Amino acid sequence: MKLYADRVPTAVRQLITDLLVVLWVYLSIRVALWIHDVVLKLAVPGQKLESAGSGIADNLAEAGSKVGRVPVVGDDLTKPFTGAADAARSLADAGHQQQEWVDQLALILPLMALAVPLALVFFLWLPLRLRWIRRASVALAVRDEPAGRDLLALRALASRPLSELAKLGPDIAQSWRAGDAAAVDALAELELKRLGLRRSRA
Repeated sequence: MKLYADRVPTAVRQLITDLLVVLWVYLSIRVALWIHDVVLKLAVPGQKLESAGSGIADNLAEAGSKVGRVPVVGDDLTKPFTGAADAARSLADAGHQQQEWVDQLALILPLMALAVPLALVFFLWLPLRLRWIRRASVALAVRDEPAGRDLLALRALASRPLSELAKLGPDIAQSWRAGDAAAVDALAELELKRLGLRRSRA
């Protein structure tokens, strides 16, 4: 895998990584929205229960009101209707509470589903990306200056694997110490390549 990665230019690898991160975030959001929609469907029984309970309570209250108009025994006949209406309202309240619980769950579960993917993006990928941007910006600023290219060459000598340095020649370090322009340029190009940059054509 490492040999394959070495064959892919840094800029291409970074572009592919950025696209994968964008796709990762998009899919995570889609999954969160799907979870939200699925959980909201659990509120349907509560809606039906609230609607049915409210309807029954209203009908019983209306019937009790009519029965209450009966002379002498009206109050006694109203009590069963009032009790039944109160029970129906309790059912309606239970349905309403279920909907509130489902609404809260529909908010919490998608947030939990998004937490891990977004945490990986913001706390792992983003710091690495910002660090590369800072390094690449500095390299761009100094790459066309002799002193800057010497710094890039020094950076390459200090950080690049020996196998890469050996490809530039067995005496590359000695040539750099001697101020050989070709050696400095080769080392600077190696560091720029690591950052996904190229030497200015100017």
